[in-house]
Amino acid sequence: MVSPVFVGREGELATLSDAFEQARKGAASAVLLGGEAGGGKTRLVSRFTEEAASLGAHILVGGCVELSAEGLAYAPFTAALRQLVKEIGATEVAALLPGGAARDLARLLPEFGEPSGDKETDTGRARLFEQFLTLLERLAERRSVILVIEDIHWADRSSRDLIAFLSRNLRTAPVLMIMTYRSDELHRQHPLRPVLAELGRVDGVVRLDLPRLSQSEVAAQIAGIRGDVPELALVRNVYQRSEGIPLFVEALMEREDECSVPESLHDLIIGSVERLPEETQRVLRIAAAGGNRVGHELLAAVTDLSDVDLENAVRPAISGNVLQVADGRAYVFRHSLIREAVHDEMLPGEHNRIHARFAEEIDRDRRLVPPGRAAIEIAHHWYSARDHLWALISAWEASAKAAKAFAYTEQIQLLERVLSLWDRVPDAAERIGVDHTTVLEQASEAAVITGETDRGLKFVKGALAELDETTHPERVAQLLVRRSQLKIHKGRRGGLEDLRYAERLVGAPSSARVNVLTRLGSFLMFTNQTSEGTALTREALRIAREIGDECLEAELLTNLALGQSLAGELEATLLTNERAMEIGKRLRSGRIVLRAMSNNVDALNNLGRSEQAVQLALEGEALAKKYGRYRVSGTFTANNRAEALEALGRWDEAVEAVEHALAMDPIQRTRGHLLRVRADVAAGRGETDLLERILGEVGALHGERDQYAQEWMTNLRLVAELHLLRGHPIEALKAAEELLTAPGGPHSSKPMLGWRAMAQNRLICDVAAAAAPQLAQQVRVKAEALMATMTSDGPVSDAYRFMSSGRFDAAAAAWRAIGRPYPQARSLTQAAAVAAKLGDRDGASARLREAHPIAQALGALPLLTDIEALGRRIGAPLTTTDGVTEGNGLAGRNGSAGVDLTPRELEVLRLVTLGRSNRDIASELFISAKTVSVHVSNILGKLGVSTRGEAAAAAHRRSILG
Repeated sequence: MVSPVFVGREGELATLSDAFEQARKGAASAVLLGGEAGGGKTRLVSRFTEEAASLGAHILVGGCVELSAEGLAYAPFTAALRQLVKEIGATEVAALLPGGAARDLARLLPEFGEPSGDKETDTGRARLFEQFLTLLERLAERRSVILVIEDIHWADRSSRDLIAFLSRNLRTAPVLMIMTYRSDELHRQHPLRPVLAELGRVDGVVRLDLPRLSQSEVAAQIAGIRGDVPELALVRNVYQRSEGIPLFVEALMEREDECSVPESLHDLIIGSVERLPEETQRVLRIAAAGGNRVGHELLAAVTDLSDVDLENAVRPAISGNVLQVADGRAYVFRHSLIREAVHDEMLPGEHNRIHARFAEEIDRDRRLVPPGRAAIEIAHHWYSARDHLWALISAWEASAKAAKAFAYTEQIQLLERVLSLWDRVPDAAERIGVDHTTVLEQASEAAVITGETDRGLKFVKGALAELDETTHPERVAQLLVRRSQLKIHKGRRGGLEDLRYAERLVGAPSSARVNVLTRLGSFLMFTNQTSEGTALTREALRIAREIGDECLEAELLTNLALGQSLAGELEATLLTNERAMEIGKRLRSGRIVLRAMSNNVDALNNLGRSEQAVQLALEGEALAKKYGRYRVSGTFTANNRAEALEALGRWDEAVEAVEHALAMDPIQRTRGHLLRVRADVAAGRGETDLLERILGEVGALHGERDQYAQEWMTNLRLVAELHLLRGHPIEALKAAEELLTAPGGPHSSKPMLGWRAMAQNRLICDVAAAAAPQLAQQVRVKAEALMATMTSDGPVSDAYRFMSSGRFDAAAAAWRAIGRPYPQARSLTQAAAVAAKLGDRDGASARLREAHPIAQALGALPLLTDIEALGRRIGAPLTTTDGVTEGNGLAGRNGSAGVDLTPRELEVLRLVTLGRSNRDIASELFISAKTVSVHVSNILGKLGVSTRGEAAAAAHRRSILG
């Protein structure tokens, strides 16, 4: 019996309504609704969504499915997507996504045609996540969206990861996610626990625990069921026995006329079933084996009943509210607890026979289950039927389907099932068409993609033990490459040795050798063995061209460009990346195009063409969003844009770019790069505690060198900055000395890496000379010897070389020419110190007066302190006779208009005058809507106006935008 009256839950409804209101305002939010089984979570959500739908919200619902231990990959999202297709059609759904992106969704629903032939397994899942994010954002542009995901305690790993991704990244769209779970099932090792803990720290995510009903609420529920006011004794009895759990209240009211008291909750729930006809109970047991929802045609096939006989059998269950009729001619148990109780009633033999029947009928006609679910359903039923042969065969097939849907964690689970059943099936290899080693190889590949390092190493070890390198050199080489990736990911040594051994196994020109050389060459470059890495990459490039693999050729060209960049050959870097980009465009490979573009953003910045780098980065980020690759490729491009902004002294914008990219949950290595850019700004501003926290997160304070030279060198440079800020020059000097001993080969000649470190080395030696003159001199001599081996290509390396050799005035002029204010002000300050030491007070004063306003405009407090301290020491005024600080025009940039707007504020104002909303501006500038709101408030204040329209009018009237 179900009460027609919704009882209590006013506070919980209010919380959901508040969350929805926040979402409607463009601050996407999520609610994690936990409660005991039978506690009324579904009823609460249904009541809320009914009200929200009446207000115009678009409601999408998907539920997680319990299929033994493995879960059904992306089940809730596939269900929501299927509902959306049913509502508006696959064509209109596809139109909401970037061109061609809907083909990724075909991996989940056949309505979107054939899946793309993209073999980029390492980025495929991330791209699929972005498609869901984009789909929800575009859908929410029409009207607010509420996405309900039920029973996430049953969610598979892929669904849990997608839930976490959406919760972190649905920032500005009017989307509310509601996720329900059984709180009483979350044991200490439950995989949902860390996800809930992580989401609990995300802004906009609300944890809502559904309490049991009070006695008065139980009374109201009973009144709703009976249609009259219940006696107090009845209320007390039901309340005590149900303990306030709504489902149990209903079950007790169904047994109201019985004198016996159920011995357990199972008995209480199963009581309503036991009163049904025997044939109905038999059909219910069969339906329970099919899951919480089973289609009419499938149930008829498994029960061997005609449509009429089946309808007659289930009608009493529907009347008794055990089953409900759902859309699409399906039957649904009113509550999963009822299904579980019915399923537990099956005898062992009956259990095996029924699950086998389900497997047979689904295999006979796969249209009996929703599209995309047949393989995993068959695998589940054969495994539950304890039929080892067919459990192995079906798990192998389902693993391939999981890989096709980028559900690699589920693929590993299914392959592990194949491995566990292998010895129980004598002819296993013949049955699935591959040997045991191939299963291990596929499992290891999936483990690399998912970052399951320990499992991956176990799979590789097992596969290598079964292979002879003399008869299978290429397979062994591939496994060694894979083991090197796993070791590097785990931070273990030995990756390079594995790669070198693999290279010796495949000496003849072949695709296998190209694969090994590609990995080995790039690893050598990243570990400062650039010359050898470049040579191996050129060899691989030659073989790739011989075998006619253009995609591999383009990949290797971007690797070659990396080597050229690290060697400081920047003009050659630009040309090589352009060649890769041309091939990528011809092949329509978004990954190659975006990687080449991002590499050229970095090259332009290193050449001093930073404004051009910023513009190219914005084009690349927009393209990454169009391709559905922002999280993987776009965030890396955003990092390079942030580096260019930091170089230009546009530090606020650099921080915005970093924070926006970090919010997109980039891969770990990109996250580290972004944090280091933020650390550079923190060092410049004197944010010492923040700098130390970042260095701790990227592992720079642990004392062990990062395997990758770029990360290691940048970490050490930032550690040296931290020591300077803390007032520990000797510690900074030790870090600078360590930085001169780059492992693997010659020091990088890349301007923003090697030459930047050399310039810092000179500064540290000058600062530490008084405290440790001998050590400072030793470090200076080492640095000079190292610089003699480095090459200089372009104005940035020239300017850093001037700083490194003490030619500070030349450095300042070089920095001024390319618009880099911070190193310009630093060079002027160092030049002023030299002039002061030589007794040239006027020369020192002039340089300080030029540097002072630059440091002020940047908010570079440590440098500002140095400038003012030197000025006081030599008695030099930092202002002219009329009291105006001299400078280079950075302060008061819009002085002619009487307004001091930052470059970012000018960009925002320009878009405001075009009528853009905060969300539009955020999307175009790749920042958050909240940040845009802050900029708009600052603009209104500086212009002395109160509305956006007045700001636009003022901008035109005063010619602020030119």
